[in-house]
Amino acid sequence: MCGRFSFATEWEEVLREFAIYTSQYTDRPRYNVAPGQLVTAIISGHGERRIGPLKWGLIPHFSKDARVGYKMINARAESLEEKPSYRQLLDRKRCLIPADGYYEWKREAGKSTPYRMVVMDRPLFAMAGLFDTWIDPEGNKISSCTIITTAASEWVATIHERMPVILTKEAEEAWLSLDDFQYVKPLLRPYKAEKMSAYPVSPLVNNVKNDSPLCIREEMVP
Repeated sequence: MCGRFSFATEWEEVLREFAIYTSQYTDRPRYNVAPGQLVTAIISGHGERRIGPLKWGLIPHFSKDARVGYKMINARAESLEEKPSYRQLLDRKRCLIPADGYYEWKREAGKSTPYRMVVMDRPLFAMAGLFDTWIDPEGNKISSCTIITTAASEWVATIHERMPVILTKEAEEAWLSLDDFQYVKPLLRPYKAEKMSAYPVSPLVNNVKNDSPLCIREEMVP
């Protein structure tokens, strides 16, 4: 799964990396992004990319209660077409969720150690996501998203059996621009293990209230 990530890259680099040419939106450095929070996301519309905030935890437009979002922070790639909450979004409501690392907890000898997973050749990368807009009883709109996950590659699986779908640079454009999901379905696969690395981080990341550079600093494992 993907239940926490970091996004602390300089904003100018974010705009440059994802070819965003006009935007009034900015985000601060985030070292411990958690479900239920607003996350930066990129969508495509009218021939250009747009960047802005989405709430992490998908609330399908037909939901009766916004609290369902807390159960839908991730969507399994293998079953996207089987579930109405996702199936209706596959052709036209795809997004990129930028990050510079994500966290997983490795369980050994009854203890969980947090690790930060990074892409070695891409300090800033994009995870594949889906989004939707829900309208509450008072008429307020909430736009939300989910991160798609897949089975982990062999090496990553030594830490956790699932991982977010991390898109290559070429795949990002296809994910945003091609209308038919069948064309992009093959992109939902594990990122190449040899291009990824991981290191243990402080237990500070366990608490969502902690959001500082200390969260991404490497820690020695006893």
